[in-house]
Amino acid sequence: MSTQQPLVAILSGAGISTDSGIPDYRGPNGLWRRDPEAEKLVTYDYYMGDPEIRRRSWQMRRKNRALAAEPNAAHRSVADLERAGVPVRVITQNVDGLHQLAGMPDRKVLELHGTARKFTCTRCHVRGPMEDALARVEAGEDDPPCLECGGILKSATVMFGERLDPVVLGEAVAITKACQVFVAVGSSLQVQPAAGLAGVAADHGARLVIVNAEATPYDERADEIIREPIGTALPELLRRLGTP
Repeated sequence: MSTQQPLVAILSGAGISTDSGIPDYRGPNGLWRRDPEAEKLVTYDYYMGDPEIRRRSWQMRRKNRALAAEPNAAHRSVADLERAGVPVRVITQNVDGLHQLAGMPDRKVLELHGTARKFTCTRCHVRGPMEDALARVEAGEDDPPCLECGGILKSATVMFGERLDPVVLGEAVAITKACQVFVAVGSSLQVQPAAGLAGVAADHGARLVIVNAEATPYDERADEIIREPIGTALPELLRRLGTP
């Protein structure tokens, strides 16, 4: 029966996680706009070239509320739709892992910008739980090297100056072209290439729904625009989509 239901693609941005206490770094009042120095902490060239930047970055990660955050009603509604048998794929610009914590199978979530819940070595590319690296920082290592090869560790997120994983991006484009419904939620639709997926969906005949407090560059192409708070608007929208 589920095979007869439309494929729903959900592009989620920072706005879906603000109810979980995670700030919007790129918004009008976001950290990167308010503090250019903070942006250096997540810029690849600065990070790789300056041990002091890395030390400050590890302290920022240690205080990062994203790792302690819990999924909110919007994340849970996406997982509920998937559990109801509707084919759902999540394409997220977020690095907080809250879609998976809410119950979405990992294989159905594409993390365009990586994940803050893991670390990776910039030399040998070994990965592991961020908690393990942070435990070393707590124990006194201010810039913990890779235990495998001695290389520089970073979070498994895409920093400024790094390109997106082409495999992940390719899967996101394929899902966008194949879906019948494309919901962009909590995204300003200004950061490319993720923002362009809304246009790709519309070009391929998907019903485009935008759930966002502010206007986006793709509003004129949308079939439906919802300005209500995401925590209540998305669950209501997805209930409609899940009703035969």
